[in-house]
Amino acid sequence: MWRYSNLGNEVIMDIPIRYLGNSGLLVSAVGLGCNNFGRPDTPTFTAGGTADVMAAAIQAGINFFDTADIYGADFGLSERLMGPVVANARERMVIATKFGHTGYESPLAHLGPGGSRAYIRASIDQSLERLQTDFIDLYQHHTPDPRVPIEETLEALNELIEEGKVRHIGHSNYSGEQARRAQSVAKRLGLKSFVSAQNEYNLLSRDAENDILPVAQDMGLGFLPWFPLHNGLFTGKFTKDGGPENSRIMRTRQHLHAEAPWDAMDKFAKFCAERRITMLEATIGWLLAVPGMSSVIAGATTVVQVRENADAAVSWSPTTREFAQIANLFPFKA
Repeated sequence: MWRYSNLGNEVIMDIPIRYLGNSGLLVSAVGLGCNNFGRPDTPTFTAGGTADVMAAAIQAGINFFDTADIYGADFGLSERLMGPVVANARERMVIATKFGHTGYESPLAHLGPGGSRAYIRASIDQSLERLQTDFIDLYQHHTPDPRVPIEETLEALNELIEEGKVRHIGHSNYSGEQARRAQSVAKRLGLKSFVSAQNEYNLLSRDAENDILPVAQDMGLGFLPWFPLHNGLFTGKFTKDGGPENSRIMRTRQHLHAEAPWDAMDKFAKFCAERRITMLEATIGWLLAVPGMSSVIAGATTVVQVRENADAAVSWSPTTREFAQIANLFPFKA
């Protein structure tokens, strides 16, 4: 079996560590989103490229790795590529993965809906095998499943906690109402409830502020934003004239570039230049200043990107006035 051992023991950066809500789980303020592992036409399509990025993250002080069973060109590929590194450095990693996305085909679909007990029990065993670990630190329901009562989903997840296969449970893409109902049901049944919420959130997508984010803050859930850099648009590497030709935006998601508010983006670039910081540093600094934010899980396909993301965790924090200035550049009406 292919293994990667060039991890080293030296941590080259002191990234802040935060609690994941009220769970007691400690995660690095910047995490590594693993959705690019196993993605075609990227350096992390291969086992070696994935291992290089993971090793760079560990050495940079990142301990939080967020993946899902649907990530990669094939079902389970991201987890499978991560497995050798996880097996070799498990004590230095907090592993989060997801199950039961209703929008994707699953090889386990014959067992029932993604939120059902049979599906969950089969899903966790496969993720554990692919990731080469005995337990998952944070097991997240990827999307709510209207076909299955939340009671059944929570009961199945609690079985996994009791068996030691899972330490904590979270949800992704739940609405505020769904999050509150899940907590209410867990309390009524005497079950452990979700400790985190992962939803889309960035400077151009702030709907969470009107729904799940205040609910998460009120309930003590750790909040994890997906798409925090808007697929790389907020790395500072793009202008209204274009961006890196090998970037995902320019290759397959040009609509994100075309639809961007470039007047606001130019003002943001000026804001950053006046403070001698990069747009990446300003964006991650702004996100980390949002109340309830546990970890900004930014994706990366190269060692350089990992180090840039890690740098941004410590390089700049906005004042209250600066936080408002950035927010006002990209207004959101509740």
